[in-house]
Amino acid sequence: MKFDRDSVEEIMATLTRNKSRSLLTAFGVFWGIFMLVTLMGGGNGFQNNMKENFEGFATNSCFLASNPTSESYKGFLKGRWWTLQVSDMGAIKNNVEGVDVITATICRWGKQAICGERKTNCSVKGLFPDFTAVEAQSITYGRFINEVDIRDRRKVCVLGKRVYEGLFDKGVDPCGTIIKVDGINYRIIGVSEATSNINIQGNAAEQVMLPYSVFQSAYNIGNDLDVINMTVKPGYSVADVKPEIEELIKQIHYIAPTDKQAIFFLDAESMFTMVDNLFIGIRFLIILVGAGTLLAGIIGVSNIMMVTVRERTTEIGIRRAIGAQPRDILTQIMAESVVLTIVAGMVGICAGVGVLSCLDSAVVPENGGSYGFQVSFGGALGMLAVIVALGLVAGLAPAYRAMSIKPVDAMRDE
Repeated sequence: MKFDRDSVEEIMATLTRNKSRSLLTAFGVFWGIFMLVTLMGGGNGFQNNMKENFEGFATNSCFLASNPTSESYKGFLKGRWWTLQVSDMGAIKNNVEGVDVITATICRWGKQAICGERKTNCSVKGLFPDFTAVEAQSITYGRFINEVDIRDRRKVCVLGKRVYEGLFDKGVDPCGTIIKVDGINYRIIGVSEATSNINIQGNAAEQVMLPYSVFQSAYNIGNDLDVINMTVKPGYSVADVKPEIEELIKQIHYIAPTDKQAIFFLDAESMFTMVDNLFIGIRFLIILVGAGTLLAGIIGVSNIMMVTVRERTTEIGIRRAIGAQPRDILTQIMAESVVLTIVAGMVGICAGVGVLSCLDSAVVPENGGSYGFQVSFGGALGMLAVIVALGLVAGLAPAYRAMSIKPVDAMRDE
C-alpha cells in the first residue's frame, strides 16, 4: 500500500465529505483504545500499590501461634492455655526438613517511649537478628539487632519510623541516644523503616524493637514466645511442612492430634499466591473488556466503510471505466480505513495516557515516588500495531466489494 501526496489528499477529502459519519466511526475506535489504555494503566498502578504493601516480606513464610485447646487430652482439660517455647524452634528446625529460617517474636502493647521532654505511644517487641529473613528492614540510621546484642543482653533498641518521628526532629541521627520504656533505659542503635505493610504483632513503624534476651529479662517471660516465624527452603511449599510442624508441636505440648483450634497457623505463601492469581484474573478481564470495546469500534469502521462504498458505486465504476486497476480501488478503500483507525487510535492513546498521568499525580505513595498508573512505551507501540492491523481487517470486506463493481453496473445504477 503506497501513500503519496495525491492519495493522501484524496483520502482526507473523502473523509471530510462524510465528516459526521467519519466522526461517529472514529469515536467508536477512540473509545475502545481509550478504555484499553486506561484499564491497563490502572491495573498496573493497582498491582504496584499491592506489591508495595507486600514489598520486603518473605513470600515463602508462615507463622505459628498458640490458642486455647478445644479438646481434653491426657488429663488436660478442654480450654487449656499453652505457650510456645524457645525450645520449640530447635525442635522444628531439627525435625522438619523443609524449614529454612526459623525465628520468633514476643510483644507487649500499650507502652510509652520517653526521650527528654518528648513522649510517644509504642509497642515493645523482642526478636532475634534473623527476623530480617521474614521481614526486610530498611535501616535509615545505625544498624539492626545482631547476635552479640542477644548474647551480651545489651540494653539497646531499634526504633520504628513513627516512634522516631515522635521523639526526634526530622534528619536527626538518634543513634547513641537513651530512651526510656517502662522505666528501663535503652540505647538507640538504629531506626528501621519496614518496607512491608503486613503487620506481625502490630505495625512495625510503631514499635521499639529489643534483643529477645533483653526483652526476656525486662518482662520476666522465661522462655515464652508469642509467634514462631518461618520460611521454607526452595523446592518446598508451606503446605508441605505444615502437617509435620503441627504434629510435632502437638506432641511436645500434649495437645490432642484431632484438635484443630489449639494451633494458629498462618500460611502467607498461600495468601501471596491468591493475590497473584487475582492479578492474573484482573489482567484477563481488562484485556477482555478493552478488546471487546475496541472490536466493536472496528466493526463500526467496517460497516461505515461498506456504506461508503455503496454510496460511491458510480464514482468507483467511472474510475474503473477510465483505467483504474482493481488494486488501486483496493488500496484506496483500505487506506481510508487505516487512516481513520490510526487517527482515532492515536487520539485514544494520548487521551488515555493523559488521564493516567493525572491519576498518577493524584495518588502518591506515602514514601513518595509513583505507583506507575501508566502503560509502557512498548505497550503503546503494540496497541498502535494492533490498531493498524484491525484497520486493515476492517477495510477488507468493503475493499473487495468495491473491487467487484463493474463499470456497466455502476452506470446502470446511476
